[in-house]
Amino acid sequence: MKNRGGKVYLVGAGPGDPGLLTLRGRELLSRADVVIYDRLASPRIMEFVNPEAERIYVGKRIGRHVANQQEINDLIVKKAKEGKQVVRLKGGDPFIFGRGGEEAQILAGHGLPFEIVPGVTSAIAVPAYAGIPLTHRSFTASVAFITGHRRFDSSEAPVDWEGLAKGVGTLVFLMGMSNLRNIAENLMRFGRNPDTPVAVIRWGTTPLQESITGNLSNIADRVKENNFKPPAIIVVGDVCSVREDINWFEKQPLLGKKVLVTRTRQQASSLVRLLERKGAGCIECPTIEVRMVEDLSILDEAIGRMQEFDWIIFSSTNAVKFFFARIDQLGKDIRALGNTKLAAVGASTADFIRRLHLKVDAVPEDFRAEGLLDLFGQQDVKGKKVLIPRAVVAREVLPKGLSAMGMDVTVAPLYETIPPEIAPQTLELLEEEEIDVVTFTSSSTVKNFFKTVPENVVNRITTVSRIACIGPVTARTARNMGLEVHIMPEKSTVPALVDAIENSFHSSSSTGKR
Repeated sequence: MKNRGGKVYLVGAGPGDPGLLTLRGRELLSRADVVIYDRLASPRIMEFVNPEAERIYVGKRIGRHVANQQEINDLIVKKAKEGKQVVRLKGGDPFIFGRGGEEAQILAGHGLPFEIVPGVTSAIAVPAYAGIPLTHRSFTASVAFITGHRRFDSSEAPVDWEGLAKGVGTLVFLMGMSNLRNIAENLMRFGRNPDTPVAVIRWGTTPLQESITGNLSNIADRVKENNFKPPAIIVVGDVCSVREDINWFEKQPLLGKKVLVTRTRQQASSLVRLLERKGAGCIECPTIEVRMVEDLSILDEAIGRMQEFDWIIFSSTNAVKFFFARIDQLGKDIRALGNTKLAAVGASTADFIRRLHLKVDAVPEDFRAEGLLDLFGQQDVKGKKVLIPRAVVAREVLPKGLSAMGMDVTVAPLYETIPPEIAPQTLELLEEEEIDVVTFTSSSTVKNFFKTVPENVVNRITTVSRIACIGPVTARTARNMGLEVHIMPEKSTVPALVDAIENSFHSSSSTGKR
């Protein structure tokens, strides 16, 4: 994204759900030199940032500012004048009470080029996630957005309370929690019916979303009684009554549950995506890092005589990925496989192979090495040659079992797993957050969880959390490490694991864990 001069992009990060970030916003984050971001920009969105970019946090919360607005303006100008491509990432939309207009004026005054990238404003998204349509032909055709954090007796632009109370159907107040009582009293004083429905939604569009409803006369008391804290949005109007029918997001089965995902960062996305669709909040803490081994002599020799093999068996997606990467490094392509048949241990591995436009000839119903042995045991495989590209450290069940059947087995070490270093921000989350479920998708993730996470943190998490393992092999490793396994699906797949986690919170035979 570098060019001859600096440029600033005022980018709306959306309301919290990372899926609501715009495509343009994601593209710019991936190419930025500098990202200056707010408190309300989702941590998950920061995963899209260019790894080499400088990240500068300028978050604001009541009574506690990392940087004031003048300092933020000076910082943006400074970085742009250094020739950097700067993304100023702002929660919601830059031009909806986000001071984006002020920042753009500053840039224009300095003659610096800039671009405005709108975001999905929380004023619209949060009510939608709470089941509240801001306009509805049966109730109202008008809506107003009002900043709620300002002092009503200040010298800022005055609030037309009478106009709002009598002339606008739906009112959305942003940043108004500290002034909620004043807001309600002013609306009633200028003619709004005290029975007008009100909804207050905190942490909208995120797994922490929760709502309180009432009316103008009692909403402030209800919020105080429930110790409802910012950030929250206040919606006033008859449309709030529709929430009873279409409150969809807060009915998700895992809403509010926090799940620790220990897969590699590359593999975590599928599990995280499925969990988030059910409302869970995911904390990614990769406990394994996968890399190709340096000594590939056995594999290279096998690839050189690939036509001799009757079968290649892949027991993981990593094996598939690194095997074909090596094929490419050697200047070959899939034609090198010839008529060799392919077998996969597990549905995910099989799907990964099929995405390479290759046919999978054997997939056992039992997604373990034992299942594949049963499958081969039904055939005459004596004398057949089989190649197993795999991790350096792996179970010996498959090669030993196939050899016992009379097959000529070549095991080629292809990749290894090592424990990565945990990011400081992730470690802080593990120390502070209450984790509901810890997921393990391989024996390596279990073993390295104990190696990478400090013992006191491990003990804190495993004492109160449910342990979810993808299959019996992983579960056995967990038990050997002293963990009690609470969740294990019948099939060893990621979708089945997510379903099992959901079922565990709705089962009458709950283990008593949170």
